[in-house]
Amino acid sequence: MDFDDQLRRYFGTADPATLNPDALAEGTERIRVDLGLERDRNRRFALWALLHILGSAPDLDVAFKDEADREAARNFMDLMAGDGG
Repeated sequence: MDFDDQLRRYFGTADPATLNPDALAEGTERIRVDLGLERDRNRRFALWALLHILGSAPDLDVAFKDEADREAARNFMDLMAGDGG
């Protein structure tokens, strides 16, 4: 999943700074729906990561059944926060 492609798919632009609050909310909701429907672990993680970047990710125990996936998500959050783990 290419980040810019996902932004275009859900928001119609690769530049989220150009979005008004309604467009951001609508695109974010579409991502949440797709996350709930997605069964592929890798795609599911990518959707969750995009939601995390947008500040709208569900809790790890809701998003991931597998502990390894939750740990990967924790690592991702640490990296995004600049903690490095």
